[in-house]
Amino acid sequence: MAYELTEIKKAGIGLIGFGIFFTFLGVVLFFDRGLLALGNIFFLTGIAILLGWRSTWTLFTNRANYKGTASFLLGLFFIFVRWPIVGIILQIYGCFFLFSGFWSSIKVFLYHIPVVGWIIQFISPP
Repeated sequence: MAYELTEIKKAGIGLIGFGIFFTFLGVVLFFDRGLLALGNIFFLTGIAILLGWRSTWTLFTNRANYKGTASFLLGLFFIFVRWPIVGIILQIYGCFFLFSGFWSSIKVFLYHIPVVGWIIQFISPP
């Protein structure tokens, strides 16, 4: 199977999920800086564990991804210096540029999740 999940990759996906959850919770609770920072730490650690340390470093330092890397890290900086709204906007912008090459893989992965896959196939057939 092309998308074989080892235990390490499952832990990475779990950390990414926790990162998204804490970021969402931080936004809902009026941009709580602590929750947003915790969500970022979980998200970045989960990406590093899922992709591998070398692949993560290559992703962030690839010349084509400099725009996304700079905006994501600048957003992280703004969250740490207590400007969370600007930080979140910059991080979302950076994530779209950083992970733009993964959208097809993400779509295939989401097709295999029972309820989510059915909804996606109903909205946009493959």
